[in-house]
Amino acid sequence: MVDVTEKSETTRTAVAEGFVRTRSDVIEQIFDADLPKGDALPVARVAAILGAKKTPDIIPLCHPLPLGKITVDFDRLAEAVRIEVSVKTRGVTGVEMEALTAVSSAALTVFDMIKAVDKHAVIDGIRVLSKSGGKSGDWSVNND
Repeated sequence: MVDVTEKSETTRTAVAEGFVRTRSDVIEQIFDADLPKGDALPVARVAAILGAKKTPDIIPLCHPLPLGKITVDFDRLAEAVRIEVSVKTRGVTGVEMEALTAVSSAALTVFDMIKAVDKHAVIDGIRVLSKSGGKSGDWSVNND
C-alpha cells in the first residue's frame, strides 16, 4: 500500500458515472418498477452504497476510509440508465475508487435485475467525472 501517514487530512470528494444500455421498453419497466425481479433502482442504490463502503475489501491495496456521504442518482435516457455516484470523506486519500466501485455495483445490480427481459444489455462508460481535495487539487473531465 502507498504510505499516506504524512498526507494532510482534507475533505475529499469524487463523482463517477456509468451506463446500463438496454431497450427502451426495458427502460420503461425499470422506471415503472415493473420488472420480474422487482424494483431495480432502490436495490441498485443500496448496492452502490455497499460497494463504496466495501471497496477496500474487494480492490487490493485500497485504504479503508470513513465515508461521510454517498449520493446515488439515476437518470432515464431513451435506451440507457445513467448512474452517477458522489462520495465524500474527510481523510488522507481520495475516494475515486469508492465512487467507481459504487457505480459498478449499481450497474451490475441493474443488469442482474433486467437480464430476464434483456439478455443483450450492456454496461459501459464507467469513469470518474471529477475529484476534489488533497495535494493535487480539483479535477473534472470538463477542465482537464
